[in-house]
Amino acid sequence: MKSYRKELFFNIPARRGFVNITPEIDLCITESNVAEGLVLVNAMHITASVFINDDESGLHSDYEVWLERLAPHEPLSQYKHNRTGEDNGDAHLKRQIMGREAVVAITEGRLDLGPWEQLFYGEFDGRRKKRVLVKIIGE
Repeated sequence: MKSYRKELFFNIPARRGFVNITPEIDLCITESNVAEGLVLVNAMHITASVFINDDESGLHSDYEVWLERLAPHEPLSQYKHNRTGEDNGDAHLKRQIMGREAVVAITEGRLDLGPWEQLFYGEFDGRRKKRVLVKIIGE
């Protein structure tokens, strides 16, 4: 069985943002030479996410509104976590909702996604360098 590991780095200039990382994952699969297997894509920071959904700007805008309604950034005093001097209590909750990772089948050397599915990196406390782990196993 083959094994491949790579870290992707992101520095989102805004506090929040979504990046379609499907092309980067496709490239990793090509580099791995795995034709049949699995790819794990994992946000390695507790205020970021990896998720699968549609690449549609209206949906991404809806995510912004929905997440802010569920876990508003302000007032900062509403989160006990922020008493440590942080200002990102909301980002931890948003990450929990959106998820830590995605696992996708690789079939015939390609991501085995549904017709509209794409992989995304979600950032909820940006403005600094963060990383995503790509781990591929298979034959």
